[in-house]
Amino acid sequence: MFKSFMRFTRGKDRALTDNDRPKAPHDHPAYAGVQQSFNHKLSTRLFFVILCTALLALTIVAPTYRDYTLSRQNLYDIQHYRLILDTANYLSAERGPANIVMSEGPSSDSAGSKRLVEFRARTDAALAQVASELDAPFGLRDQKVPPDMLVRVHDQLVIARAKVDRIASIPRPLLTLPEIQDAIECMFEVSDRYQAITAWSANEFVQHDTDLAAPALVGQMLSDLRDYGGRVASQIIAPVVTGQKMPLKNVIDSKQSQGRLLELWRLIGGQTALYDIPALAENRNDIERLFFRDGIGLVDRVIDEGRRKPSYSLSATEFTDRFVPTMRPIETYPSAFLDAAVDTFAEARTKALTTLAAVTLFTATILAILVGAILSMRIHIFRPLIHARDELIRLAEDHPIAVPSRSTQAGEILSLFHAIEILQGKLQERASITSELRVQAETDGLTALLNRRMLDQLGQSLMTAESTNDALCLILIDIDHFKAVNDTFGHITGDRVLIQTAELLRSLLRASEFIARFGGEEFAVLVPGNDLSGAISIARKIRMALQQETYTTPDGTPFNITASFGVARGRRGESAWRQLVELADAELYRAKADGRNRVRFARDTLPAQTRCLRREMS
Repeated sequence: MFKSFMRFTRGKDRALTDNDRPKAPHDHPAYAGVQQSFNHKLSTRLFFVILCTALLALTIVAPTYRDYTLSRQNLYDIQHYRLILDTANYLSAERGPANIVMSEGPSSDSAGSKRLVEFRARTDAALAQVASELDAPFGLRDQKVPPDMLVRVHDQLVIARAKVDRIASIPRPLLTLPEIQDAIECMFEVSDRYQAITAWSANEFVQHDTDLAAPALVGQMLSDLRDYGGRVASQIIAPVVTGQKMPLKNVIDSKQSQGRLLELWRLIGGQTALYDIPALAENRNDIERLFFRDGIGLVDRVIDEGRRKPSYSLSATEFTDRFVPTMRPIETYPSAFLDAAVDTFAEARTKALTTLAAVTLFTATILAILVGAILSMRIHIFRPLIHARDELIRLAEDHPIAVPSRSTQAGEILSLFHAIEILQGKLQERASITSELRVQAETDGLTALLNRRMLDQLGQSLMTAESTNDALCLILIDIDHFKAVNDTFGHITGDRVLIQTAELLRSLLRASEFIARFGGEEFAVLVPGNDLSGAISIARKIRMALQQETYTTPDGTPFNITASFGVARGRRGESAWRQLVELADAELYRAKADGRNRVRFARDTLPAQTRCLRREMS
């Protein structure tokens, strides 16, 4: 009986063979032809619906949605990249007021000191924003800057600011050129370290989409242009502050920076066609006129004065105040360029969204046509079948039927054969329902294992087809802390644990060993025979397998479980079975009381030669 039951549960969806079907008067070749015609029509229409839907999803909607998602990501990335570049500009711009403060001497109320405080606050706010957790819109990925790179920038910035503040507190007559030069070099090092962040961000964006390569590269070059533009003046400010002759090293450094500026400007000029708008063209003209003509000319004049004699026509503060305005076009050009880039990607996103909406509307129209086709199938195919079914069901229930008149004999014959098919299906359905009710009465709905009722029947029966021996061993299994699994991951995950555990038990046990869901998170294994040591070995094997099995939540989070085991040996029969269950249950609770994840067994039933195994149980 049980083997037949197991074969049914494993193959209850198997179609009946010709020998299994009850013979009926309508088993005729003409009926088979009608059935084949119906199946052909239904299969053709369903295949058409599935094929059209798949083609629409794969060739239209999916690529369009992917383009829209990519355009959203690009817009988000370029906006974030703008923040990175703005922060680089703030770090470079902080050197201007720092130079003024170092040249003015001790003063906490000067305009230069107040401006330095303002610039530092702006820089700190930008760095904090770069370091903060990004809140990307749904469906977009974040590009968080590695914390160690930001830490290196912050540490160097603290050192540089401390040196600037120290020099600002020393009277000018006591200042030395090396001290000022060291503070300036430290500020340069801050920008150099931040350039690694700029390069990292550009690389991340380009790896995601090569369309970001051009704006990322130009943006990085513009950031370098701003940085080196400030260095040209900062590299010669120290001798001007101290009133000493311009050292050759300062001249060389400034000239090298000028060369780097000219090279960057040439490269940037080759990329202007990307976003050739009037505002950018005007800004480029301002850079040529104000910075490269006036600003660089001012730097060269100061260098010439410092190389001839240690006498300068401008103080350090005057030099800085005249040089800084020449850099304003360089400071505004990156923002204008990135504004144009953002507008371009925003336009691309809008275009992608419009395309997606149009494609979605088109797809909805096609799907409506498909629904119409299905409704047509319902009217011309299924409705006559339903009518014939209703009438033949009445016939099966001993109710009179009323066959409607047909305009043609062919229609009546078709309806008749359809009615015969439904009648045969009804008979098969009744047999299937009867079998399924029996399965539902004997198995657990969640795990498809035997239920407690069927297990009790097997334990209480005095003889089975599998064995004439009334002795048997019972293993009770209780999942440890199962309530915590439900509370932590939810009842859906809890059900998955029970199902996966049931599958694991099936894979570990033989066909002669019966598995049942005992209730809740408890399982039972019925082992025919009186081999208690063998049952203990089975319990130990299951315990190790459960401990090593990996379970996952619906979102893919892995976790593990353990179980406690109680093993006992007894005999079949109503009274003996109750005693066996009580004995195994007591051992199960002893396993839980001893710390869970272990096997315990009724010692008084264990033969002497196997009692030594007790020390090995864990």
